[in-house]
Amino acid sequence: MAEYLVNEAIEDYAFLSTGPEPELLQELIDGTNANMGWPQKLSGRLVGRTLSMLAKLVQPKQALEIGMFTGYSALSIAEGMPEGGKLICCETNPRAIDYAKTFFERSPHGHKIDVRFGPALETLDTLDMELDFTFIDADKRNYLNYYERVLEMTRPGGLIILDNVLWSGKVLQPESELDDVLVEVNRRIAADSNVENVFLTVRDGINVVRKVR
Repeated sequence: MAEYLVNEAIEDYAFLSTGPEPELLQELIDGTNANMGWPQKLSGRLVGRTLSMLAKLVQPKQALEIGMFTGYSALSIAEGMPEGGKLICCETNPRAIDYAKTFFERSPHGHKIDVRFGPALETLDTLDMELDFTFIDADKRNYLNYYERVLEMTRPGGLIILDNVLWSGKVLQPESELDDVLVEVNRRIAADSNVENVFLTVRDGINVVRKVR
């Protein structure tokens, strides 16, 4: 999990003051914490409810997630999608995929989710679609590659949401090549007149980008 970037008591207050996720998602959290490695990779309530809210506002018919893990964020997005919407999820961890599918099968929104195993950039090469909504939360080394590729595929008015863009505060004083990638992604988004964005200090940072043209 990212380090707390605000007072921990304030973070807890924000969590408690946000409406809860559905019971199935809480069960998914508990099971991930108990049975899976790296449970801190879960998006968590504040990010999950943000994704659900944005999806409800945008009503995406064609959506993409890069980095699914055990399905918490996927189900949060699918919850906000219209009936008939399709969410393609890219994931490279077979055990996480198998675990996530047990919850997709029990969710009223699980039928909207189509999981693709393999490197996301390879999966993107197989897709011929215009995207309404994308959530990027995978290996940070490829963040700029993911973003640029997805931006090409996104319709005007579509959203791209990038997680972990504060990178535990390392974007302020980058010391590694990986830190530099996050800094460059954030810089490029802010400087691009073809998009508009808001950088939210939710959890470890969420950059919400809307393609203008």
